[in-house]
Order: sequence, then structure tokens, then C-alpha cells
Amino acid sequence: MSVQVKIPAVGESISSGVVSVWHKKSGEQVRKGDPLFTLETDKVSTEIVAEVDGVLRTKANEGQEVKIGEVVAEIEETKGAAEAAPAKKEAAAPVATVADRGQLKSPTPATATATELSPAVRRIVDEEKLDPSKISGTGKGGRITKGDALAAAQNRAPPAPEEMQVSAPAETLKPVETLAPAAPDGRVARKRMSPLRRKIAQQLVMAQNTAAILTTFNECDMSEVQALRARVQEQFTKKNGAKLGLMSFFVKATVEALKAVPVVNGRIEGDDFVQNNFYDIAVAVGTERGLVVPVIRDADKKSFAELERDIAEYAKKAREGKLKIEELQGGTFTISNGGVYGSLLGTPILNPPQSGILGMHKIMERPIAVNGAVVVRPMMYLALSYDHRLIDGKEAVAFLIKVKEAIENPKTLPIDF
Repeated sequence: MSVQVKIPAVGESISSGVVSVWHKKSGEQVRKGDPLFTLETDKVSTEIVAEVDGVLRTKANEGQEVKIGEVVAEIEETKGAAEAAPAKKEAAAPVATVADRGQLKSPTPATATATELSPAVRRIVDEEKLDPSKISGTGKGGRITKGDALAAAQNRAPPAPEEMQVSAPAETLKPVETLAPAAPDGRVARKRMSPLRRKIAQQLVMAQNTAAILTTFNECDMSEVQALRARVQEQFTKKNGAKLGLMSFFVKATVEALKAVPVVNGRIEGDDFVQNNFYDIAVAVGTERGLVVPVIRDADKKSFAELERDIAEYAKKAREGKLKIEELQGGTFTISNGGVYGSLLGTPILNPPQSGILGMHKIMERPIAVNGAVVVRPMMYLALSYDHRLIDGKEAVAFLIKVKEAIENPKTLPIDF
């Protein structure tokens, strides 16, 4: 008996995805709960697992776009499948050598090592076509970490064009989708954008074309926040198991500003204005595959510790490609911290259908005037991009000043530590 492996529904607005990486190969024995492949959509990446024990027969290639409900594999349920598995693996070796166009290869330790790789590492190894046996693992027990795999991909020498043509499996040789006809010196290459990157591009263009985006700037003195963090950091970390970062202060300050200037927490829907009386704050997180914006629900009701734990958990999930679709939907306002990359000043783009986004930037010591004297203080530029169809300049400036005042005098925030 065969069980079909179909592409599951992963969100209301998602109709297709890409089979990014097969974690199990055709003809391989799988057990219930084993990750079969990674499905990458325009919003999230998720692992699809086996529902039964049996032998996998794949029907879709890596990199192939598939629709929701499409059958991409079958699992043959057979009696004694587990016992037959070793024989099947041994029989699979000659087939692999044929598919490899005559390059006879004996089984290597990489075959065994590949099954011990984490999903994130396995994805990099498969996509970059790395040999795990040639990567030095720095993890516990010599395991290969994500950083090891990325370093190996970055440091390897590019293969010669002839090698690429000979060693690549037949199903990956798609000139239109992967590589353009390349010059012998390899100066030009073409690669299809991932669904996530394509979605980001569409969203950015849509935001620019549908909203009247304007940006206003201010700056804030970070002295008080830095002093407060230094004073309570040890106690806070011991008590909550998480460090007290900057982002929780800005989430709290943003909530106070949204309460003071409610229109910034609204949106345009057709000819209507929709006022949100709740505070679901989206926090932009950069990943290797692009920017994702998970949402902190009811941020006004959460403590500093809860905010820090949420932010840390979302960042971890984003790096590992494990964010759920519902964790990316429904935000009312967005905060983006370009300062972590060294940005001194920038104009963030709206995250539709939201009407405002706050941009944080790098903290730099600068001379400023305080009570008629020049002093050096740690300063940060703030940028508020907003939809001018809905929000007037006076309201935008009032919002940004409220954030500035809350950061410069954090005791006005609902401190709970």
C-alpha cells in the first residue's frame, strides 16, 4: 500500500511553494515523523514530515515549484520495510554511480554523516552541494554547525565550468531557472530568486506604489537606557533567563506613542479608516534568505522579560526557518533595527497594510549641546516612515517625539523589573 505525500496548506494566501531540499532520497527507508523535505513559500520555510513508515519514492525535484495539494512523493508501506532498508541502501549505490555519469564512487563516511546533520545544516549542504566529510565540525562531538557549513560554502573555490556540467545531477541542469549561459571566466551567473525574496520584492514595490510614504527624523540620547540596563542586567538575567536588550524599551516606547497618537496605529482599507485598538508590534528580523517580520501579540500587556523572550525566540525560529505563517500575520505597526548592521541613518519602507514603521539606527557617540554646554553622548537617529494619506506631519512628529521622550526618560515607561 502506498501513501501519497501532498503539499499541505500552510496559509490562507499561499497557493504554491518550492521543494527547497529533500532530506530523504528516493528509495530510502523513512520512519513516521522523519523530515522528508523543506517547503519554501513566499512567507515561511517549513519541514514536511513522513506520516507513516516505509520506502520513499519522490516525484518532484529539488527547486521545483509545486502547488498546494500536489503529490510530490509516495511512501510504500511494506511488511518488514525496516529489515529491507539496509539491502535497499546497498542496492542504491550502483544507481547513484550511474546517475553520476560514470564517476565510480565508493560509499564514504559522508553518507552516514549526512543523516546526523541538523535540518538547517543539511539545507546548506544540499543547496551548496558541499561534501560533509570535508567540513571540520566545531560543534559538540565534532558535529557540523550552521556556521561551519556557511564558512565552507564561502571559502570553497568555485568549480570549473566543465566540472559543473559533469557532476551536477541531471534534474538540476535547468539553464533557464538556475544558471544563464556563463562566460568561461564565470563573470555572469543567473539564479532564480527564492519565493521569499520574490515576495519581499513584490511587497516593497506594492508599498511604494500604493502609499504616499514620507519619512520624518529625530534623534534620542541613549544614556539613561544604557545606564539602566547596566545597573539591572545581572539581576534581570538571573531572574528571567534572558538579557535585557534595547528592543524591549523601543517596543514599550512605541506602544506609549501609539496610545498618544492613535492614528499611527490605524490603516486604510478601501475608502475606510480602520482604527486598531490593540498593539501587535511586528519586529523585523534579518535572515540569510531575506527579511521576515514576526509579530509580538498584545505588546502592551507584556513585561520586559516576556518581550525579550518573544524577540529571542522569533529570531531563533527565523534563522532556522521554523516561523509559522500565523506568527507573521496581523501586525499593526513595525519596528526595524538597521543599527545592528551599522546603519547610521535610513528611511524604512512601510509594511502594508500598516501605516507606520519605526527605524532604529546605530548608537554613535556625538557632541551635543546640553544646558549651554557641549557634551559627548551616545546618540541614535530615529526615522518614522508613514502613510501621508492618513497621517499628517504634525501627528508623525508628535509620535516620534513621544518615542524620544520615553527612551530618554525610561522611568516614564511601565518598568517591571
